[in-house]
Amino acid sequence: MSVTFLNPGKSDELYWVTASNCMNAAAHSLGIQLTILYSGRDHLKTITIAKELAARPRSERPDYVILTNDYAVGMQAIRILDAAQIKTFFAFSGITDPNERVLVKGPRQVFKGWLGSLEPKSEDAGYLTARELIQRGEAMHLYADDGKLHMLVIAGDRSTTTSAKRNGGMRRAVAEAKNVVIDQEVYGEWNREKAKVQSDWLYKRYPGKHLIWSGNDLMAFGAMDSWRSLGGNPGKDALFSGINTSAEALSAFENGSMTALAGGHFVSGAFALVMLYDYHHGKDFIDEGLELDRSMFILFDKEDARRFRHLFGDLNFGGIDFKRFSKVLHPGLRKYEFSFRQILTENERQK
Repeated sequence: MSVTFLNPGKSDELYWVTASNCMNAAAHSLGIQLTILYSGRDHLKTITIAKELAARPRSERPDYVILTNDYAVGMQAIRILDAAQIKTFFAFSGITDPNERVLVKGPRQVFKGWLGSLEPKSEDAGYLTARELIQRGEAMHLYADDGKLHMLVIAGDRSTTTSAKRNGGMRRAVAEAKNVVIDQEVYGEWNREKAKVQSDWLYKRYPGKHLIWSGNDLMAFGAMDSWRSLGGNPGKDALFSGINTSAEALSAFENGSMTALAGGHFVSGAFALVMLYDYHHGKDFIDEGLELDRSMFILFDKEDARRFRHLFGDLNFGGIDFKRFSKVLHPGLRKYEFSFRQILTENERQK
C-alpha cells in the first residue's frame, strides 16, 4: 500500500514538519509506504506535482494521494489525479466553497476516486483560544474607558478553509461574551515578520489595553515582538493567544507570555492514513460519513504542555501505536476516535 502526501508547507516549516513526522510514525506503525512531497506554500507547485504523479507509468503511481485544499487547489488537483485513476483523500482542509461544490458535488460522485476527507474542527481552535483570552481579560480587568474589552485580530489568510473556520470560532466567542469590541482584523499570512509589521501600526492606531488573538503561533510571536519593542510585557499588560505546538509556543505558554494556546490538529494526516489503511483492507469508512469533521484540538493547560514536551518534545511520534485506531485490526471498534487528548493522556500512562 503506497501513499503520497502533497504537503503544502515548506520542508523547514515547523507545523508541517510536525504533521509529516506524525504521518511517518503512523505509516511505520501500519506498514504503509509513505512518500511526502513539499509544495513550499506554492500552490502552482502542488498542481505540478499532481501532474508528475499522473504522468508516471501505472506501476509507479501511488495507490493514494493525500492532499489539502490550501489556496483552493484541491479541485484542480483531484481532477488531474482522478483522470490517472489515482485515489485521493483530503486531510487538514477539504473543499467547502459553494461554487466549487456545485462542480465537484461530493466524494465518489463526479470524481470517483475522491474517497473522502478528514478535517480537524478548526472552529474549535478559534473558539477555545478566544474564549480563554476573553475570560483572562475579564479576570485582569483589562477594560477600556468604554467598559469593554478591546481585541485586535491577526488572521491567517483570506482563502483557506482553515483560516475562515478559526476566525469563525473566534467570532462566536466574541459574540457570546457581549462585552468585546474587535477594533480591527488583519491578515498576517501565517508569517511572524508580517504580523510584527502589522502590529507596529495597529498598536499606534489603537492605543490602550489589548487582547490580541492570532490564527497561529508565529503571528502571535510577531505581535508579541512588536509589543515588547514598545516596552510592553506580554501576559501582563496585553494578552496574546496562539495555535500550534511549537517548542517556542509551549515555552511562551508555560512562562505566561502566551495566555491561551490550542493545538494537536497535526495528527489529522496520521489519522487519514488509518482510514485509508482500513479502506485498502476492505473496511470502508462510508458508514461514518465520507467527509469527517472531528474535534482534535485541545486548549492547553500547564500539565498538558508538560506532557507534550515529555512525550513529543523532539517531534518523534514513534511511540504511538496507530494500529489501535484501525477498525480492520480491532474489529470491535464502532467509531473512529481521533482526538489528540487521548494520545496525550494514554501515551503518558504508558511512559
